[in-house]
Amino acid sequence: MFGTQLIRLKFKRKMKLFKGIRQQFIQESNVKKYLLYAIGEILLVMIGITLAFQLDNWNENREKKISEIRTYENIRDQIIGDKELIQNQIDYNNNYMDQFEYARKIIMANDRTQMDTLGVIVGNLTNYSDFDREGNIYETLVNSGEIQLLRNQRIVDRIRVLEQRYNYINRMESIHYDVMLDHAARSITSVINFASAEVIKPELIFTHEFQNLIFLLVQIMQEKDNTYLSAINEIDGILALIDEELK
Repeated sequence: MFGTQLIRLKFKRKMKLFKGIRQQFIQESNVKKYLLYAIGEILLVMIGITLAFQLDNWNENREKKISEIRTYENIRDQIIGDKELIQNQIDYNNNYMDQFEYARKIIMANDRTQMDTLGVIVGNLTNYSDFDREGNIYETLVNSGEIQLLRNQRIVDRIRVLEQRYNYINRMESIHYDVMLDHAARSITSVINFASAEVIKPELIFTHEFQNLIFLLVQIMQEKDNTYLSAINEIDGILALIDEELK
């Protein structure tokens, strides 16, 4: 903007100079020189206006590019944080999923020599991973108007897909929570002592109903794991595109 003002100031000074020359031509009644001067003056005005507009556009585009880069950096920081949280949930989810699958095999084999191990694992059936991502990156970009700054449509499209992944993660975690609360918590309350992890009623554990409960939990956790990994793959793709833009 300062550059534009400088051009306009210089232009005004030159116009004052040409005004004096024009008055001289008029006084001398030199029509030919006056016409040539008039054409030159018109060209000068057009050049001055063009340069001013170009400089304004250059400044505006420069400001937009700075804002675009800042937006990419903010998105990058946010989804890197999301990726770390998701990876933590993957580790947490898989740890207990392996335990539950091991308990199911013990029950299927009717191996009552591992009662202590089974008591500890059964007590863990109420544990579940919870990413609980409530923020909406794409919607925030739209509401703030920042979406208009992003010229890379591939990034915009993949951010929208990532939001869908987050929504599905939240649905799976909600399903897991409901199954844990409505079925797992009720089933294990009467079969183990939570304080000591001692199995009180083993006959209730070594049933197909209890085995089915564990199987259901494992299925849900496997689907959660797949969804977590899908979200991480999407994040990696977005990060690669953003890194290219930031170069």
